[in-house]
Amino acid sequence: MTLRSFARRAVVMSKENSLPELGFLVDGRLQGIDFTVDGRSVGLYFVDQGDYFGELSVIDGKAASEHVVAATKSTVAFLEARAARYLISAHPDLAWTVMTRLAQRVRSVIAQRTLLGLPNPFQRLCVLLLQLAESGSAGGAAVDPVPTHQELAIMINASRETVTRAFHVLFLHNALEREGDTLRLIQPGFLKNIAEGRTEPPKA
Repeated sequence: MTLRSFARRAVVMSKENSLPELGFLVDGRLQGIDFTVDGRSVGLYFVDQGDYFGELSVIDGKAASEHVVAATKSTVAFLEARAARYLISAHPDLAWTVMTRLAQRVRSVIAQRTLLGLPNPFQRLCVLLLQLAESGSAGGAAVDPVPTHQELAIMINASRETVTRAFHVLFLHNALEREGDTLRLIQPGFLKNIAEGRTEPPKA
């Protein structure tokens, strides 16, 4: 394996890369992104410490379907595709783990497509926060570490300013609480009602 370091916003894996590799995030945080036909970036998923990525290209031998960039300064260990395929084929438990991950990735893409179909960016933000809290490592309803406003904005197809205003309103209504890098969902039921359209987004 090879160990490489990446500065914040550096491209870790590119769609144009013809040499697939399996990446393991040693430290930092990564984000999978793609671009619309008019050049806007769309966030797809996050890769947290201890997680891996690039398995789709390793399996089918094709270029990555999205770019992976460093959300923070990160260190990644890469395993060449042929060696990764050998490990997967020789170890059924490992193959099952990779299949489970691919199923999770498909479910995540479906959820992201549903999120982007919502008409209100405030509503989309509430949906995303609830999704991130479910997959987060912090105890209780929390997002840890919380992404930047810009990273959240590209996940919900909105401007950073829109996300900042929405956070301001949610903090005013005591729906959220920030503790260092952790964002705690104080009123997850309130956020869920907004996400599902049962409650109108509050005003400042």
